[in-house]
Amino acid sequence: MKLYVASSEEIFSGKATDVYFERTERILREKGLDKIKVRMEFHVYSLPEGYEWAIFTGLEEALKILEGKPVNVWALPEGTLFKPFEPLMIIEGNYADFAVYETALLGVLRHYTSISTAAARIKRLAREKTVLFFGLRALHPALQPMADRAAYIGGVDGVSGVLSRKYINVEPKGTMPHALIIVFGDQLKAWRAFDEVVEEKVSRIALVDTFYDEREEALMAAKILGKRLFGVRLDTPSSRRGDMAKIVREVRWTLDINGYEHVKIFVSGGINEKSIKRLRDIVDGFGVGTAIASPKSIDISADVVEVYERGKWIPKAKRGKLPGAKQLYVCPNHINEREFDVFNLKKQHKCKVCYSEMEPKLIKYIDNGKLIRTLSSPDEIRYYVLNQIFKLPEPEIN
Repeated sequence: MKLYVASSEEIFSGKATDVYFERTERILREKGLDKIKVRMEFHVYSLPEGYEWAIFTGLEEALKILEGKPVNVWALPEGTLFKPFEPLMIIEGNYADFAVYETALLGVLRHYTSISTAAARIKRLAREKTVLFFGLRALHPALQPMADRAAYIGGVDGVSGVLSRKYINVEPKGTMPHALIIVFGDQLKAWRAFDEVVEEKVSRIALVDTFYDEREEALMAAKILGKRLFGVRLDTPSSRRGDMAKIVREVRWTLDINGYEHVKIFVSGGINEKSIKRLRDIVDGFGVGTAIASPKSIDISADVVEVYERGKWIPKAKRGKLPGAKQLYVCPNHINEREFDVFNLKKQHKCKVCYSEMEPKLIKYIDNGKLIRTLSSPDEIRYYVLNQIFKLPEPEIN
């Protein structure tokens, strides 16, 4: 028995690919076309229904795959908000030298961007309320660090994976499972044991829907832990749930009239965009799993858009795609004022609102295989994302 997971060596060597790219490379080399230089552009021509923007992530891993290869790479900084038709990344080099990496690159960028976009939409809807990512159980364990990173840089306030300490320098957050309480056979014993064993820096948040009514268990937890109780979590199964908003209001009322106004209420279990919008005014935070871990797909594609012929770049692309590599320009003051133009065209673009000069967003990251820029940390990317999404209206929910 084994884990069916591609190794880093298999990915970096181009073995983790579709067979038609492997065949394409062999054909080009045997027919003497392995020195044909192209520009391949990564872009999205449409977003899921109701989506007006997405968040470009996965760049660090994409660059790691391309590092050391004889190519030049330009890209949006990781965490940049984008819209349909806008360029995300450009690879320049002999097509035969990077053809086999298209599958892995698209897999990285699509998966990352889809998770980060879902996280960003949920955080934008949650506003100032806490959002924790609890979606690892929906994924293959090999992807845990990637998913936690994608969700975190997408804007969530915390992640649950223990490996996040190692991979993204983020301390994991979480409460307790129902299993702990069931093994103890008694809520009070389980809550008390958690308080006695777990280090002080961890907030005491009691799960209050295992055996009794949520209102009763919340009051029981508040009485036994007092000021040490930071919050309670409601994870009521759908078969028992009824109207969650009414349950939350009942728990809040009960805690308040008994002098436990300091106790916060967190809700988890099947939380999505609709439930966040409905509950955000009456709860203090959310645990979100599947809605982020299994998001709507942001279908990034990669297409050759220019070929170097007779000493110059010739725009050339399959039908349905815009020929020619492109640069994206965005106003530094108005995020919705944006346009794209011919790549490397020395031309000023002015914002139609404030007349400021628009900034070119694609920057060079790899020069002939060498990484030439320092990459941002997860915290820096997350701040960048939040700074963009809170300049936009709330997402429309279907």
